[in-house]
This record gives sequence, structure tokens and C-alpha cells, in this order.
Amino acid sequence: MASKPRAGAVRKTGKGATKGTGGLGRKALEGRGPTPAAEDRAWHPAGKAKARREKLAAMGKLNRNTTDGPARKPAPRKTKASDDSEVVTGRNSVLEALRARIPATALYIATRIEMDDRVKEILSMATQRGIPILEVMRPELDRMTSFDSVHQGLALKVPPYNYAHPNDLLEEVYDAGRVPLFVALDGITDPRNLGAIIRSTAAFGGDGIILPQRRSVGVTASAWKTSAGAAARCKVAMASNLTATIKSFKEQGVFVIGLDGGGDTMLPGLQLADRPLLIVVGSEGKGLSKLVTDNCDAVVSIPISAATESLNAGIAASVALYEVARLRASQS
Repeated sequence: MASKPRAGAVRKTGKGATKGTGGLGRKALEGRGPTPAAEDRAWHPAGKAKARREKLAAMGKLNRNTTDGPARKPAPRKTKASDDSEVVTGRNSVLEALRARIPATALYIATRIEMDDRVKEILSMATQRGIPILEVMRPELDRMTSFDSVHQGLALKVPPYNYAHPNDLLEEVYDAGRVPLFVALDGITDPRNLGAIIRSTAAFGGDGIILPQRRSVGVTASAWKTSAGAAARCKVAMASNLTATIKSFKEQGVFVIGLDGGGDTMLPGLQLADRPLLIVVGSEGKGLSKLVTDNCDAVVSIPISAATESLNAGIAASVALYEVARLRASQS
């Protein structure tokens, strides 16, 4: 019995001879060719701009200054605003911030924290004010705070510091009938120096701190920590131009003294102590700038041992504030 041929093995015959496409598929094989320029595509913004220019040229209204400029770039994607909040750490700093009713947004407390009177008061105030209390592990607190900050198991999230205007602070002191005592910082960039000066200003009866807007540290979490909570009581103002602020204070009856190692006057027995005062402290390295020095009523130095080159800015401010407070107390 003869076997049947396999399926597909037999050539199928048509009614006539097979023929090709006659070149009809050649274009598809060759592709679309190079992409036309943007201005040659009618739907493209550049193509529409070219059409407008040609239309204006045909109407005789095109001059040398007529241009559509480059194609518009897409609007940048709106991103979520960065969180500029500060994290105040340490039991004293957190407690003082809450006592001053700083508008905190969250309180972070370490698990199994050692309870003392400060922690109990902190928890009580946070609960009364409706501040969210979040219990976290200590490694999480370490990541939230700076490496050189000792958080003591507590961290308070607060909004960015709200700086006052220097003239507003001066007006408040005059209205209260007090003799003004302010400290201005010239080129201080270490937040720990700022924190120490805030603490000393509050301790010796100062009325506030003035910071320049440029080349100066701000009230950061580190400054909060070093001030031991005094930043909640001692006001800090921001001056857009320190020299202009000094001149404005002088016009309102304030005497300006600058602290400098090469000063003409020694601090002990300062004659201007009972007057309205603005003490200007320069950086430890560069000292006072020339413009600030030229606008000071007196440049005062602190007598120190010849073996010591200079004093830290925070310590120098503390010594000057103590001496002014001592002289004022003796004259009252």
C-alpha cells in the first residue's frame, strides 16, 4: 500500500505563475528616512513659529527685532517644599522651648528613657498643648540630630526661628523704660559661639542679639542646644546690613563699643557702661571688620595673659556683659 505524502511536503500550485510585488514594498523596506528638522514639522512649536514668520514676512510686517525666540521649555515640575524645621535637643532646651510656647510640631522621646522632673513636665506640657508624642529608638534619635549633639533622649521639632527687626527690639526696650544692652555679632559662623552668647546675654540682663544676614550663623538646633534653652527667652534680630543698623542705633542714642584685642580702651571700669549700649563681637580669627570698627564709638580690649593669644568669641562676649552688668549694679 502506497504511503500518503507528508502534509506540507507537496508544492501547491496556483492557477497561474506567481509574481512579486512589483516594487510596491520597496519603500517599507527602505524605512522612513531621516527625521525632519523641528521647524519643518508643521505641528511642532518651532514649525508653527516658522509659519508665523513667513506669514509676517509676506505681509511686510517682519523687522529685524521680530523673533519668536527659542521654543518654550516645559514648566519645571513642582516639588514639595523642603522642611526647614529645626530639631531642639536636650532636656533643658526642650523644656525652655515648651515653656516659651514655641509652636512645636512633634516631640520625640526615646524608649525606656530615664524619667526625672524635667521629662515629666515636658510630657505634661506636650500633652496639654496637643503636641504629638512619638516614641522612637535611640538610634533613630541619633539620626535625627547632629552627631555632636547630646539629645538626652528628647528632641522637639520646631519651625524655623522667627527673627525680629533690630529697630523693633530697640523700641520695645525704650518703651519699657530700660537702658538698652544689645550684642551684635560680626562674622560669627560657629553655632556654639552663638548659643553661648545668647545664654550669656540672657544671664546678664541683655535685651537681645543682632545677627547680620550675610556671613553669619543663624539660630540652628546646635545654637539652641548650647544656649541651654535661653534662645526661648532672649530675642534674636536679623539685620540686612550690620553697618547700617549700627548707624541707626547711634542715631537713636545708643553707644557702640567693639571688642578687639588691640582696642584703645580697657574693659574694666568702662565709662559707657551706664549708657544705652551695643556691644559688637567679631570672629575669633578675623576680628571686627574695618567698616564696623570705623563706626564704633570705642574699641575695647579685655586684658589677658600674654601667654594667651586671644579669647573665644563667646567667652569674650560673656566677660564684657558681666563687666557691664557689674558696673550698672554698682551705679544703681
